[in-house]
This record gives sequence, C-alpha cells and structure tokens, in this order.
Amino acid sequence: MFDTVLVANRGEIAVRVIRTLRAMGIRSVAVYSDADAGARHVAEADVAVRLGPAPARDSYLSIDALLAAIERTGAQAVHPGYGFLSENARFAEALNAAGITFIGPPVSAIQTMGDKISAKAAVSAFGVPVVPGISRPGLTDDDLIAGAPDVGFPVLVKPSAGGGGKGMRVVHDAADLPAALASARREAASAFGDDTLFLERFVLNPRHIEVQVLADTHGTVVHLGERECSLQRRHQKVIEEAPSPLLDAATRARIGAAACDTARSVDYTGAGTVEFIVSADRPDEFFFMEMNTRLQVEHPVTEMVTGCDLVELQVRIAAGEKLPLGQEDIRMDGHAVEARVYAEDPARGFLPTGGPVLALREPHGPGVRVDSGLARGTVVGSDYDPMLAKVIAHAADRSAALRALDTALADTVVLGVTTNVEFLRFLLADADVAAGRLDTGLLDRRTPDFTPAPAREDDLIAAAAYRWLTNWPAEPGSPWDVPSGWRIAGRAPIPIRLRAGERTDHVWVTGRPQAATATVEHGETRTLTASLAGDRLDVAIDGLRTRYLVAEADGQIWLAAAGRVTVLDEVREAPVRPDDEHSGDAELTSPMPGAVVAVCVTDGATVTTGTVVVTVEAMKMEHALAAPVDGVAELLVAAGEQVKVGQVLARITATKEPQQ
Repeated sequence: MFDTVLVANRGEIAVRVIRTLRAMGIRSVAVYSDADAGARHVAEADVAVRLGPAPARDSYLSIDALLAAIERTGAQAVHPGYGFLSENARFAEALNAAGITFIGPPVSAIQTMGDKISAKAAVSAFGVPVVPGISRPGLTDDDLIAGAPDVGFPVLVKPSAGGGGKGMRVVHDAADLPAALASARREAASAFGDDTLFLERFVLNPRHIEVQVLADTHGTVVHLGERECSLQRRHQKVIEEAPSPLLDAATRARIGAAACDTARSVDYTGAGTVEFIVSADRPDEFFFMEMNTRLQVEHPVTEMVTGCDLVELQVRIAAGEKLPLGQEDIRMDGHAVEARVYAEDPARGFLPTGGPVLALREPHGPGVRVDSGLARGTVVGSDYDPMLAKVIAHAADRSAALRALDTALADTVVLGVTTNVEFLRFLLADADVAAGRLDTGLLDRRTPDFTPAPAREDDLIAAAAYRWLTNWPAEPGSPWDVPSGWRIAGRAPIPIRLRAGERTDHVWVTGRPQAATATVEHGETRTLTASLAGDRLDVAIDGLRTRYLVAEADGQIWLAAAGRVTVLDEVREAPVRPDDEHSGDAELTSPMPGAVVAVCVTDGATVTTGTVVVTVEAMKMEHALAAPVDGVAELLVAAGEQVKVGQVLARITATKEPQQ
C-alpha cells in the first residue's frame, strides 16, 4: 500500500479524496494555485504544494508542475479526481514514465474511451448494444449527409472528442443537416482541437442512465448498480439518484452485465462509469453512449446504497490488491439522491456568481452527507468550475429520500454567494420528478417556470433590525448617540432604505432592542424585539420569533431562515436636486464576477442606446454590457481588471433633451 498519495485536483473532490486517504492512514498531498491558497482542501491535507498562478493551464493542468510536486513530496501515487487531468492519457503516461502510480485505468483504456468512435467500435465487438448511426474515422460532411436517411431522423450530431454537450446538435430534417454539421465542426474544433463528427439516431424521450463498474488487475470485474442522471441542464447533470426508478430487476441485471463487458473490451482496471441512453417509452432497451474513465461527480449515491467507499477501492486496486467482493456480494439498500450546489443565479439565466463565503451552514443528520469544498472565508472566484458542494440524502425508499434531500437543502446556507439551492428545491417539488417521470429535457422545460420567492415584509424588518442593532454604540456618550429615536419633542423614527429585487422600501424603527416598533413603507406599525450575537439574529415581529443567519458585505445584507435566503441592498438616499437633469443617467454593473475582457469605447465618448461599452467574461462565458440610454460614458474599469458581481463598471450621463 502507498505511504503518500498526491491529489491532483481541488474543491470538494479533493476534500473527499483526502478524507478517505486519512481513514486509510495514507499521507495526503494537496496541490493548489494562487487562487486556492486558503482553500479547504489545502488546510485538510497533510502537505500542500503550490503549483502556480490561478489560470488552470498554469497550475492544475500543468503536468510539469505536478511532476515537480510529486518529486518534492515523495508521493508514490496520484489520484486525479475528476475534470482537469483525470482522463488525460499524456498525464498518465508521464506518471508511468516517472515510476508513479496513476490511480486510474491503463493509458490504452483512456485513449480508446476518449474517442467516441473507437469506443463504439470496441464495445460493439463485445456485444454491447450501441445507438444506430454512422461512426467511423474521417467521415466528411457528404458522408454524413448521405448516410443520415439510413440512420433515421431525428439524428444527433456528435463530436468524437470531448464532452459536456459541446458541438452536439439535434437535427429533425435533412434540409437542416448541412448547417448543423458546419456549426458542430466549428464548435468541436474550438473546444477540443478536433472537428471529427459522427451521427447517431436521436432517441425520443431519452433518459441518461449510467452504471458504476470496478475492475482489478486480477481479472475481476463487477458493477455496483446504476444511477439515474436524466435531470440535466444543457447536458450538465444537476440531480442524480440510485437506483433508477425506471429499470426493473431484469433490465438492471442486463445493463450491469453490458457495463462489465464494456470494461472488459478495453482491459479496464479501477473505477469507471459506463453511460447508457434509454428511451422512457422502451425502458427495456438501452444503448451505450460513452465510458468515463474516472470517478464521477455523482459517485456518492452509489456509495450510500451499496456501502462501498469507491475511493478506497480505487486506491487498493491501484496498489495491486484484489477486489474484496464479488458480484454476488453487492446489494443495493434503499435509495439515494444527490443535488449539485453551484455558484450561479437561476433568476439571471444561471450566470456564474462568486464572492467571499460570509457565513456557512451545511446540513447533517442520519442519512445526510455533504461533499463540500467550502469554508467560511472561502473566496469563490471565476477561475474554475462553479460547483461548490453536493448534498446527498439516503432513505429506505425514493419518496423518503427526496423528502430528506429537500429538508437538507433547506438547511444549506451559503451567505455571500448566490447559489442554485432554491432552484434545486423547485425541481424536487415538481410532480414529474416526484413520480419518477424523467427525461433529459425535463429540467430545461421547467426552467422558465422558476421564479425566486420575493422578499417578505418580515425580511425587510429583520434586515432593518440588523442594521439598527449594528448602529448602537457600545458606550453611548449621550442620548443622541443611541438610535432609539428619542428626542425632547417626541420620537423620531430611524429610517433605513432597503431594496430586494424589484422592491425598494423605507423601514422606520424606533425604541430599544427589547421594546421597539417597525413600519415598512405603506404598511402597518409592527412590534419588534431583536438581538444580535455574531452571525445569529433573533427577531420577534408581533410576537412571532425567527432566528436568522445573517451577514453583510459591500452594502448588502444577507439573511437566511426557514429554508430561504434573502439578499437586500442598502440604498443611500438620493440627493435632492433642483431639476430633473440627471434622472435618465444609468450605471452599468457586472452581472457576474469575472474579468473585463474588452472596453469598447473611450472614456468621455458619446454613446447611443445599444452601444456595447464593456464586456465581462467568467467561466468561459462573455456578457456584453450596452448603454441603455444616449449619453456620455464614464469608464470605471480597464481591460484585464477583475470585477465583482454588482460592481459599477461604467456610468452613462444621459444626454439632456432640448427644451421645447
């Protein structure tokens, strides 16, 4: 067994791997970029080594930097996690050449399964069913157009390299195929450096079901059941579960056997996942899609229903040990569901978000597991994938597991960073999800129906109470220093102006913390008592007491209670002007944390409505900010500058209309 293992990854998967290494008594080595110097995985490892600056190509994707870290720490093996270099054959070859064990499959298996055309050929030779289509090297557009009618429309255009849905096109009519092929080749070449395409029949009402396999170096190959991964947004999984509610026992045995044959077709060793597509209309018919030659993000649901630690088994297989269990030893107990928590804003088109984690609460209890890379003070930036954590729930049956996951998500709070938790709970409440009527397009169909819950009047009062309490001096010098509203001539309520979404209101507070009143603009006067201890705010409004987790930064107050997170902006009172000269002025604010990649006008330039002024990039997504009015631009940032969500990037002073 290894003495020291280097974890060539970051975030929640690095933390999760380190946890198992510690349980096995193995010294763990973390690696980090400058952006992750204070990250949780760095703190939890036995040793940590800096790789380089924030860009992944200079740190987590630098094979030379990783080899240097291995040599420096004496690591005998490397666990790649997922993403980054986990399926990079060149990295595995470099480790082999250096005498270091790659905790993963052989290089030949990575290469074969990394090319979808060669993968289909390999598994077909072992009798694994594949989707009807055309998949041979060197297919031209003319070849694909000529063969499409034999495949049968609708067809799915797929790149041979890469994943994540990039370059994929569904084509329903032959007339649309030439344009789809041209755009798919462009996207595939840009994303993967390889524009090779092939065609598959598009399976109607498709469900995405994958099977976990394990294979040792002594000839044993087993599967640990399947996972349902049909709840996806743009081909990226969001909620996964095990087992699938679609399959019966007979199909489960057949698809498991097919997954094992897939592993045998490339002499696979270690942990891997075989992905199948299944029509909801014909659940007994499945087709091979691809094999992921690594651990999957959703592996915890398999661990919870089988009781197996997949990372431990990966390490033992890599060390040459025999699998300690056969197929007859594997049982699936109950049901498990996982939800991925992302730094993104579902209300704004799922734009990436970020910022410092001001306060954190993660759920716990029987049947609940959290794999997380978060800690209080963690700065969520725009350099890497926006997934922050995974919340997993296990129960005796599917309904109970869904309820347990919803309860756990209600207790998941990340203040300072907007997340998709409210959207996840919206999905779990969907009738089709509850009934197990899933397909890969369901989530995208439901997304337009999602609307974040509006701020309540009680939330406005709680935020005002928080600000009011923070303004009380520790040792007041005079009655006028105390924000009680006391005056010689009577009470003068303290005004606090707050904005939540489209709503902006004044809240007036007067009295003392244990005997006060609060009035929201155009509302009734309410009784109020409040106390603040650290990040815990206790508020009683008309006798109804609520405990909030609270934090503030950059003029925003974050509140969490009863499964809700509300963000309120403190609004400064606008100065009174003698005329309405500036009423049309506008500010351009960043919709996401990221980098300014282009400044399209000069400072002081005259712009018209629709002129792009600044472009911001984050998570490989560009967002152009245009002038909403005619006017003069004042630039507040420069190209290359890192910006926060909500940061003002430019101001447009509106052109004054000539008086009639």
